[in-house]
Amino acid sequence: MDQEKQPDGRRARKHYTEEFKRSVIDHWINSGKTGVQVAQEFGVKIWNLRDWKREFGPAGGKPVDAPLPKTPDEMTREIQQLRRELARVTMQRDILKKTMGILSEE
Repeated sequence: MDQEKQPDGRRARKHYTEEFKRSVIDHWINSGKTGVQVAQEFGVKIWNLRDWKREFGPAGGKPVDAPLPKTPDEMTREIQQLRRELARVTMQRDILKKTMGILSEE
C-alpha cells in the first residue's frame, strides 16, 4: 500500500496490491466477522471491501472451465496472477502447518 503527500499537502490516494486485497477478502469470508469489523481491522473503508469482494470474492475470478486466453500477453498476465495466488496460498498453508505444530506441542 502506497501513500504519498501531494504538493498541496493533501494525502494522495492509497494504492493496495492485489495480494493485499485478496488476503483481506479471504480473511473476511473465513473469519465470520462483519465488513465493518474487517475494514477497521485492516484500516480500509467498507466500500473498498465491497468492491474487492465483488472482484476477488468466491463469485469473482475465472471458473475452472473458462476458455484459455487468446493472446500471449493475456496468457502471460494469467500465469503471473496464478503464480501470485499460488505463492499466497502456499504461504497460508505453511502458516497453518506451523500453527498446528505449535498447538499440538501444548
